[in-house]
Amino acid sequence: MSSEPRKLPKTAYELAEGETYVPYTHGETYPEFTLKAIITGIFLGVLFGSANVYLGLKSGLTISTSIPVAVLSVVIFRALGRHNILETNMSQTIGSASSSVASGVLFTLPALFIWSMVPGQEFIRPELLQMAFLAASGGLLGVLAMVPLRRFLIKKEHGNLPYPEGMACAEVLVASEHGGKHASGVFWGIGVGILFKALTDGFKLIPKTLEIPVGPETWKVFLSAKISPALMGVGYILGLRIATVMVAGGLLSALIIIPGINMWGYDLTEPFYPETEAIIRDMSAKDIWNRYVRYIGAGAVAMAGFITLIQSIPAMVESFKVGLKQLRQRRREVTEEDRTDSDLSFKIVGMFVLIILIVLTVVPGILGFIDSVVVRGIAAVLIGIFAFFFVTVSSRIVGLVGVTSNPTSGMTIATLIGTSLIFYFMGWTDIYGKATALMVGTVVCIAASIAGDTSQDLKTGFILGATPRRQQIGELVGVVTCAAFICLVLILLHDAFTLGSEELAAPQATLMKLVIDGVLDQKLPWNLVGIGAGITLVVFALRLPTLPFAVGVYLPLSTMMPLFLGGLLRHFITRNQDEKEAERRREKGVLFGSGLVGGEGLTGVLLALWIAVVTQGEKIKGFLDWEELSLLLNIVVGVLSLAALLWLIRWNATRKLDN
Repeated sequence: MSSEPRKLPKTAYELAEGETYVPYTHGETYPEFTLKAIITGIFLGVLFGSANVYLGLKSGLTISTSIPVAVLSVVIFRALGRHNILETNMSQTIGSASSSVASGVLFTLPALFIWSMVPGQEFIRPELLQMAFLAASGGLLGVLAMVPLRRFLIKKEHGNLPYPEGMACAEVLVASEHGGKHASGVFWGIGVGILFKALTDGFKLIPKTLEIPVGPETWKVFLSAKISPALMGVGYILGLRIATVMVAGGLLSALIIIPGINMWGYDLTEPFYPETEAIIRDMSAKDIWNRYVRYIGAGAVAMAGFITLIQSIPAMVESFKVGLKQLRQRRREVTEEDRTDSDLSFKIVGMFVLIILIVLTVVPGILGFIDSVVVRGIAAVLIGIFAFFFVTVSSRIVGLVGVTSNPTSGMTIATLIGTSLIFYFMGWTDIYGKATALMVGTVVCIAASIAGDTSQDLKTGFILGATPRRQQIGELVGVVTCAAFICLVLILLHDAFTLGSEELAAPQATLMKLVIDGVLDQKLPWNLVGIGAGITLVVFALRLPTLPFAVGVYLPLSTMMPLFLGGLLRHFITRNQDEKEAERRREKGVLFGSGLVGGEGLTGVLLALWIAVVTQGEKIKGFLDWEELSLLLNIVVGVLSLAALLWLIRWNATRKLDN
């Protein structure tokens, strides 16, 4: 009779009063920071980061690559021979950093290329070295700023902040270590994720989004849900409570704000800013969301972030006190407990942060195009302030909702608004000032993005028993090695297809450009931003979680709905069960959901590579054009697809296997 394979205990997810979590590899010693792990992580990071750049420029979204990198690391290491779980974890830690750097780069820097195509402003186009320095600076600041927060957010908040992708990655690595029946749920999930992604984005036999109109067409009210295995899997991992709060924010936008704007502006005969061409009654619900609701959502996220920062001040002070105490301690023998709780020295962190900000200030040609130490110095100070703020916010957000739903672009918008306001009062309103403000936003955007990825990786390491200090060094290696490649891909894509064109619309960067132009040219819709901030204050007064709700307002309902369905499914199949059976269903569902995230992410990157390399940038035509088919057929196939995903998760979570 075979023995029961090792698995993560219940304390990996939640702690009862008086319980503590014991890491998976407690009492064992494994090599982590090996040459094999470093090289594999760098290779996969460059590969996935480059593909994510193209994907983000096309759609405005990027894919979290932690789980795909972890799965491929396992495959590569098994082909090479012996390996251990902490070595594999180090590879995914290094490799996953690239997706966050890519997000920050493509959400902001394409705006410079768009500006440079205006006659007389060709000089604004950035060079590769300048972009690489900015990308590396943002990534390094994000990782370093996360160091003093780890002990509180990852360790002391264990059981309160789920960090879904970090936990999913830990489950994948543990399951891959054992193989066999224990790992079957993960690989079933990967297979289903690959299948659905291929059917939606590849062959296009299934619509990517289910949309059901509510009421007459003139109301512009839709219930929508992406046919996304990854989002449904993340929803199952999150559970019902957080998923419900998030979908509530999405429903507010879809059922109240969008039709409210449509009703208010239906009789207008001229465009209402920030729209400059179409009038509101001629817009679709998606157009209204893009032109107006995004600003409302950005205001909601900014206010929620401010509230979160205030609430986090005691925790941050405590983390800094612990770090300062470590600086005063003498070197002593390292025990197992010390190893799994050791961070980079606060002295080293502070020194490197200071060096980065000084370099950005004194070296011309990196931070903007203004030959003024004063301007660059003020910009560097703003980077330090906003990066510290949003690293804290980002780390907590991804602890609740995961990297995939991290509203990095909303934080960037808030940064650009604040920076542009200061530049406006300083009189720096020309194209040079706009470019410098954008570069401040670039560094902060990358810092916030990489902080979210670092948090998930440190959570995985905490669960497995990795050394935080070595993981932090791995993140730094991943940032430095992928920055130049990602920026090179951006330049090549611009030269081939032109950023801002129909082929590569770069929607996020276009929005950032609009924000800067709006503030410095005094055309920002402050009324919309204020409405969003007011919504968050009302939510806060009602004692509801502000960040998940604000994220729901900012992101489309189609993104929130599969999260909710996944969380709802977990609630229904674990309720009214005894504790042991409920835990078994939770665990098996989480394993399957982890596979769904990895399968869709891996397939999305492969499809992006196929588009960029094989089809030379041409869209995949597929077999069906869902926009031309009947609405009824779209709804029927979409509902059946969502039902199939829910049934597959339920089947895997409830089935029983013999040992």
